[in-house]
Amino acid sequence: MNKSQQAKIESLKKRYYQAIEGKNSVLELIDSAEISENIYNSNAIENSTLSLEETEKILLEIDLDRYVSAREIFEAKNLERVMRYVNKKTEKSQLDTSIILLLHKMLMSNIDDTIAGRFRENGELVRVGSHIAPMPSELNRLMKNLLFEYYTSDTQNIVTRISALHLAFEHAHPFIDGNGRIGRVINNYLLMQAGHVPINIKFINRAQYYDAFSEYDLTGKVQKMEEIVYLALSNSFHKRLAYLSCRKIIKLADYAKMEKISYSNLLNKANRQTIEAFLEKNVWKIGI
Repeated sequence: MNKSQQAKIESLKKRYYQAIEGKNSVLELIDSAEISENIYNSNAIENSTLSLEETEKILLEIDLDRYVSAREIFEAKNLERVMRYVNKKTEKSQLDTSIILLLHKMLMSNIDDTIAGRFRENGELVRVGSHIAPMPSELNRLMKNLLFEYYTSDTQNIVTRISALHLAFEHAHPFIDGNGRIGRVINNYLLMQAGHVPINIKFINRAQYYDAFSEYDLTGKVQKMEEIVYLALSNSFHKRLAYLSCRKIIKLADYAKMEKISYSNLLNKANRQTIEAFLEKNVWKIGI
């Protein structure tokens, strides 16, 4: 994170808090509307076959046009439950291992109750790519340490803190299953607790996301994850500011035509978040 990026996040946060005054109902609509998209992306990163439309139907109790496994249905419904719980809980409790275990129990309920709500135990080793996760006997210490380091590094910017914690959590891989989804939920728990907005790490960015884990496993560096979190946080602020400001929301492609600007140039700026565009349901949009 360079100083310019840090300053931008703080500026967006300040504008956001100026914009939300008296607009709690709008915020609730935004948060509720994006839950299905967040669930879709988080599950898709973990190889779920559900589309965004199918995820939305499951959450609305609408029958699907094809057969999907009970596991995938519970993965969507359980993650919704976890996310809604987190949205209500963050202002009340500092994150600790008991909350993480509760979130995992909620996530894995009716999927695999034998592993729900507990860390890996003796003999339960896991490998992610070429990375063999630490021994189960180390997990309690590692989890307490990564939370301690997060809460005692409050002089650092939020993007670096979240990136470091997320990488450490996934490196530890404390659960047999559900690590990625719980890790991304924890990101948002801590972001909202720190007064920021939740982020949505997109499935379309999965390759870069995995590269960030590889970088950390091999070198201990966090730069690639910082870039992912920074862009996701900027995107989330830009989306909320566009809606809170009651701007007209249009597709970036239509904005390019209207302003007679190169769409490819605008798309490049949107991907780097140097313009106030945001990705919603895999479509780039902007408020005008």
